[in-house]
Amino acid sequence: MASGNGAEHKKKKGRQNNKNNIRKYRKPLNLNIGMLIFAGIFVYVVVCVIIYFQTGHIVRYEVKKGSLATNNIYRGVVIRDETVVNTTSAGYVNYYANEGERVAAYDLVYIVDETGRLSEELGNANMGENTLSDKELLEFRSELVNFSHGFDGHEFSAVYDFKNSLKGTVQKLANANMLESVDRIGSGSGVANIVSRCYAPQTGVVSYWVDGYEDMTAGEVTEEVFDKKAYEERKTQLLGNELLAAGDAAYKLSTSENWSVVIPIEDAERGAELEEEGYVKVRFLKNQYESWGATKLLNNGDGKHYLQLSFTNSMITFVNDRFLEIELLLNNDTGLKIPNSAIVDKEFYLIPEDYVFPQGDSGKGQVLRQYVMENGEVSSQLYDISLYSYDKNTREYYVDAAILNAGDTLFKENGQDTFVVSRRATLKGVYNVNNGYADFRQINILYQNDEYAIVKANTQYGLNVYDYIALNADSVHDDQFIND
Repeated sequence: MASGNGAEHKKKKGRQNNKNNIRKYRKPLNLNIGMLIFAGIFVYVVVCVIIYFQTGHIVRYEVKKGSLATNNIYRGVVIRDETVVNTTSAGYVNYYANEGERVAAYDLVYIVDETGRLSEELGNANMGENTLSDKELLEFRSELVNFSHGFDGHEFSAVYDFKNSLKGTVQKLANANMLESVDRIGSGSGVANIVSRCYAPQTGVVSYWVDGYEDMTAGEVTEEVFDKKAYEERKTQLLGNELLAAGDAAYKLSTSENWSVVIPIEDAERGAELEEEGYVKVRFLKNQYESWGATKLLNNGDGKHYLQLSFTNSMITFVNDRFLEIELLLNNDTGLKIPNSAIVDKEFYLIPEDYVFPQGDSGKGQVLRQYVMENGEVSSQLYDISLYSYDKNTREYYVDAAILNAGDTLFKENGQDTFVVSRRATLKGVYNVNNGYADFRQINILYQNDEYAIVKANTQYGLNVYDYIALNADSVHDDQFIND
């Protein structure tokens, strides 16, 4: 029994050893042509993807007609010939002339009650009932309509100015009736002895407010002048039946129809263009009135740029305004609209027209350039060039600097006179990609804002509508082939 068990044990041990000696069979790698092709295609695709993401891509932009939406609304300060008239005696001032009314020299403007007894004397007199005439009612109605049309909810302080103006109108109408009553009462009551009549020293339009800007000239306008809060603090409304000391401001006269509006203008180049035009059509937003203003660019002491718009009429319409909202009605011509990112500056050689042989209007031409042969003899040869612009004033062509070199000698057609290439100039342009490569084209910018420019269409060396250009000029170079 013992020997049988030992034999069986040896059999089991042998089976375990056989199990441990078993190895997993691995099939050999069987490469075939299909797998090799697939691997090659996979590697190619990966490389293309990597190159695609590492390479700057040229995006095409289709040129179309358009115009720029520019903000031509400005807030300007009014400059007039204004004379402040001061009182000569102390007392209670009662105005007789209506505000905004033109008075002649020596017309009655206001009366001064030196003792304060005038109201008491008139109260004791029987003056009957006072009613407003149709003309006076029309004056009230006109003030209400003008205020409602020009009211801006963001400028609520205008309500208080209107309130004071309306109050002043009521007071002036009452004073007119009061003056008639003073004349009717007569000198027997002693009223004439307590009232001083004050007359206009010269002809002009009457205003009953002062702000300290009466003597300001257009050249003295600075950024501080447009501070709304500071202006509200300095403006003083002159009301009737108030006590004034001798020498205080009683009213002011605007004496000339020549007046102007000065507006701040950030773009000095635009201001220079407007000055060069001479006149600009202006719309006053207060009443939609339109007029032509003579332009003048100002460089005042604060380093800012201002545009003065001078007028010769309608001063009386805005006599009670120191600031006006205006719109410049400019002739914004329509042209080719292109993004600013497509614009690039490029340098060219300037070649006199006598040394260039253009080939029609194709933008191609030739020059006769000197060269030295192998034997040392000097000769000349025609070279093809591209023409990018022509200056009618200097009679010079702009030639690509990549074709010619500084110091090259050019001959005239007769082979006698010579010209040495040296002078350079810069042109603004874009890269045209119609033909599958980057071709520089000059542009003539008419208007420009932060995003787009309007350029002149159908120029000899420029763009046409529906041309394709590179959207980002930094992503291309001259004669680069466009693959995507």
